[in-house]
Amino acid sequence: MGTTQLMDAGLRAGDEVVLPAYGGGEVAQAVRETGARPVVVDIEPRSLCIDPLAVAAAVTGRTAAIAPVHLFGHPADMVRLQDLAERHELRTVEFGMPPRARSLDAVRRRKHAAYLSSRLTGVMVPSVAQGAEHAYDEYVVRVPGNGRPDRDAFKHALRSRGVPCWVPVKIPVHWMPGFRSGERLPEAERAADECLALPIDASMTKRELQRVVSACNALGGLLLEPAC
Repeated sequence: MGTTQLMDAGLRAGDEVVLPAYGGGEVAQAVRETGARPVVVDIEPRSLCIDPLAVAAAVTGRTAAIAPVHLFGHPADMVRLQDLAERHELRTVEFGMPPRARSLDAVRRRKHAAYLSSRLTGVMVPSVAQGAEHAYDEYVVRVPGNGRPDRDAFKHALRSRGVPCWVPVKIPVHWMPGFRSGERLPEAERAADECLALPIDASMTKRELQRVVSACNALGGLLLEPAC
């Protein structure tokens, strides 16, 4: 599907497409399948979506398109990205379903998210950019501490307490085989090391949400035990 979107945008071999390092793996592969070249840039630390400033710095005479990814239900900053695209005569090809912010499920998830965000301690709860609506397709927190070892220890401890959780993006694009660049993209790397998705299904009950909060808060935030 991604390849079709890009081909419909008129990309040609040799064109450059700017995309996010965090959550952009499938997009990078789709870009390469068209014969175009993926240019991977960093993300905004709050929204976890592509950073318009990083996009602006990556634009060259070969750039043909920007491929933002709407991640976890939070929209990329399309106002700034569209303005950038217009100034440089670039196309925008959006990936990730636009947040279904007004659907019944999204309303329920936002209510669940508000409950979790007001009660969770020891983790950094998700933030919402000013003027944006978050659909919370996934509720993604950051586990502070020493990066991946502490995040993974936290994950295993939560699972042992019966709380399903998962790493939403395991590796940034510029660390993937076939896309390694040697470049440092610190915000994407930090997100890959620290982020953990907690359950937030629209059908969850208050008791189930309380169980998530109790399990997280009982861990006291930073775990010092080694990850299994």
